[in-house]
Amino acid sequence: MTKEELLEKANSLPLAPGVYLMHNKEGTVIYVGKAKKLKNRVSQYFQAGRGHDWKTHTMVGQVHHFDTIIVGSEFEALVLENALIKQYMPHYNILLKDDKAYPFVRLSREAYPKFSIVSRPASDGAKYYGPYGGRMETRSALDAIRRALHLPTCSKTFPRDIGKERPCLNHHMGRCDGFCRAEMTAEEYNRRMDLAVQLLEGRVRLVTGQLEEEMQRAAEDLRFEEAAALRDRIEAIKILGKRQKVIAAVCADTDIWGLYLEAKCCFAVLHYEEGQLTGREAELFAASVLEDEGEILSALLLQYYGERRVLPREICIPTAIEDQEVLGQLLTEKAGHKVVIRVPQRGERAQVLQMAADNAREEAERQTTSQERSDRTLELLAKLTGLPAPPERMESYDISNTGGEDIVASMVVFHGSRPAKDCYRRFRIKELEGHPDDYRSMEEVLTRRMTRYMEQDKKFMPLPDVMLIDGGEQHAKVAQRVVSRFGAAIPIFGMVKDDRHRTRALVTPEGREIGIQNYQSVFALIGRIQEETHRFAITFNRQSHGKSVRGSTLDAIPGVGEARRTALLKHFRSVKAIKEASLQELEQAVPKSTAKAVFEWFHQEET
Repeated sequence: MTKEELLEKANSLPLAPGVYLMHNKEGTVIYVGKAKKLKNRVSQYFQAGRGHDWKTHTMVGQVHHFDTIIVGSEFEALVLENALIKQYMPHYNILLKDDKAYPFVRLSREAYPKFSIVSRPASDGAKYYGPYGGRMETRSALDAIRRALHLPTCSKTFPRDIGKERPCLNHHMGRCDGFCRAEMTAEEYNRRMDLAVQLLEGRVRLVTGQLEEEMQRAAEDLRFEEAAALRDRIEAIKILGKRQKVIAAVCADTDIWGLYLEAKCCFAVLHYEEGQLTGREAELFAASVLEDEGEILSALLLQYYGERRVLPREICIPTAIEDQEVLGQLLTEKAGHKVVIRVPQRGERAQVLQMAADNAREEAERQTTSQERSDRTLELLAKLTGLPAPPERMESYDISNTGGEDIVASMVVFHGSRPAKDCYRRFRIKELEGHPDDYRSMEEVLTRRMTRYMEQDKKFMPLPDVMLIDGGEQHAKVAQRVVSRFGAAIPIFGMVKDDRHRTRALVTPEGREIGIQNYQSVFALIGRIQEETHRFAITFNRQSHGKSVRGSTLDAIPGVGEARRTALLKHFRSVKAIKEASLQELEQAVPKSTAKAVFEWFHQEET
């Protein structure tokens, strides 16, 4: 189907909730989305001049046809979208990594149950807890719980090995109560395992409360050794809680979300239980064609919590999502208790949100190369400015003058996000004399640049993907007028500065400002280009002005031409040193007749 046919079909859709599936020409589902109103949502993809980012533009270019499924409510659309994404795994949807198996803790069903770590639950009668964030952290949590409760960590099998051998070194070191001894009962073992399960679920206070009651009873019955052992166990469990070893506790009160969308996309989740941080998860995810942070967050939440059996009572997210209420309803039904999704604006929760965002950023940057960071910055620049693709060559221009004299211009070239200094060019303005005019100067510079390109001068080839002009709307208009005169179509933007002489925005020749201050990587790149262009222009201006000042004094002396002037400046370094030199010293640099003329010129008042 052509784009016009796709738009016509989209416009015929009802204003009803549903799910849409985009297919390529091979019939493969490449994107699944949901909508409150199918007609409005789907038609946006095929409208001319919609201004999608380049990823959306790429996806739409591959759409051959689409299907829709109408449902009764937003809630049903949300559930169906999640199911279809799992079924088809579309290339352009956000997909959490399938190769990352979140570990579960398995508690076997036998007289002496044991903990083990598995990838997926099975229908074998055992109990499963999780999923948790990582195997190493989960194993560390189990080890810490076993040590706190003095449970065995050896490979012995009970009751088979009870009483067969002497207790191992862990018992003699006080790390295990020696359940391989005949005097230890299965009831005591299972009671300890029940406490371990409660600790695994994050119920530190409940467990310590139970043990404190036992300690009091033992002390009242004068069983002081047992009371002391319980006291030590309580302290170990309190330390365990303070160290926050258990991650992603299945009974967490609150999950705090952070999101980072730069060179690599990453989310971080901080798990809190009873006001204490009990764990952290961070994971990279594949970027999608979704343009809005809220849509990305909605897709992540659905996939993340869709696989979990026990959910938190509160989920704090950094930005509002369109289906926030519906998603909360879905998670509430799944959890069996009320799940609230909120966007904190102030207070402690807002501060923790920032911490989650920092965790996401640090994890993403840790796994991001400089090239990937550069590519992402250029992609974002293309999205903001409406370029069809990330720019490979960018040229920037600036004018510099000294009170109407020595008017010069600089052309700085960036290949991607790196300066290409071998492509830099300098221009001395020729058509203006005695009065500065930035607009006419810019017109002259760009005319000369385009002329050299038309003459196939390799030093001015190829044309850039974008031109950045130091100045505002009028400067951009002048540049566009020159480029159009040569029949070229180059996107042109003026670089608008703030009070601190930093580029705060880009502006089109039509006067539309594009803010970049909220996009740190783009803001830094454009600022770098602007500073480099200004530096290159200023340096050339100072060199030119210095030459003209020195030349204006020496050129006035009869008999001093360019060669003699150069010789004098090379020998004495400055006009002041020449003025103060004796006749004999001058004769060492130039012929005697020239030396006499220079000496008499500077000492004519004395004469």
